[in-house]
Amino acid sequence: MVRETYRHGQSIWLDLIDRQLIRSGALKDMIENECLTGMTSNPTIFEKSISSSDLYTKDIKDLIASGKGNEEIFYCLALEDIQAAADLFLPVYQSPEKPGGDGFVSLEVSPKLAHDTAGSIQQANLLWNKAHRKNVMIKIPATAEGIPAIRRCIGEGININITLLFGLNRYEQVIDAYLSGLEDRLHAGQAIDGIASVASFFLSRIDVMIDPILEKKGLHQLKGNTAVALAKRAYTVYKKAFTSRRFKVLADRGAHPQRLLWASTSTKDPSFPDTKYVEALIGNDTIDTIPMESLHAFLDHGKVADTLESNLPEADHVLASVQTSGIDLEEIAQHLETEGIDKFIKPYEKLIASIEAHRADA
Repeated sequence: MVRETYRHGQSIWLDLIDRQLIRSGALKDMIENECLTGMTSNPTIFEKSISSSDLYTKDIKDLIASGKGNEEIFYCLALEDIQAAADLFLPVYQSPEKPGGDGFVSLEVSPKLAHDTAGSIQQANLLWNKAHRKNVMIKIPATAEGIPAIRRCIGEGININITLLFGLNRYEQVIDAYLSGLEDRLHAGQAIDGIASVASFFLSRIDVMIDPILEKKGLHQLKGNTAVALAKRAYTVYKKAFTSRRFKVLADRGAHPQRLLWASTSTKDPSFPDTKYVEALIGNDTIDTIPMESLHAFLDHGKVADTLESNLPEADHVLASVQTSGIDLEEIAQHLETEGIDKFIKPYEKLIASIEAHRADA
């Protein structure tokens, strides 16, 4: 099934990182047998992995004994897993089939830096250098403060995964930050052919927020359609930007397009199919990062077809109808961005607290 999506131009990445998955050989098997081509992580994923496994306990105690602080300990644990996963994906990264496009593993800067441009740049550089893997991406959220950090980090040659992207206006800023970063690097006389970036457009959270509003307005027929329609519009923005004269100048120097990545693809509303967001946006030069449960559902009964560019007039109609009803999609996007940061900060703080608990027991 995953191989079939690859033939349609879409890569499947796993939205999970877990030490047991890596050390048991299960991840290696999934890469080789199911054609997984990348992996993403976030603070919530790491909190669940570290808190639910005793595989981290000895390392935590040893790091405490060495005098490291709680946040430093977390990133030591995270980097070890990220490096191990990146090594497993290295053959994918080095594959001549899609150079520069796959085989990446992502690690996020602290969610507490979401509104700190200088802090994000500093930590992105630190994590990038410590990871010391060409097939690692550092995640920076698409906040107003994150945009200049993204540009700066791209200019410094760091692979960047832009996360928490919910709106089209911000997406255009993300593209500009990527292109500007490449241009900055060229002007500094440095190569741009080894840099990769993805823009992670979040899906199901959009419908979770908008659908109750639509129902109150009596627009039941639009329920569950806004996120997919926005994603299809985003893809048209992507195609325009990366066939432009501006990008051609960069492509002639070896630049890769900044691929769209569909995130938050698990189905939150049980009335929808569990493969809804995976099946709806299969298309060329895109990535879908999928939680394990959704991946299993897709492997079991998913359907593969070129859906990303199908029914585009209908998608435009959905967006027009939503906005005509009085729903401001950019306002929704801003709310979801703020909410998303908060949802990452809480598990991050819980994780740091659990490390502190180990310290108290030491």
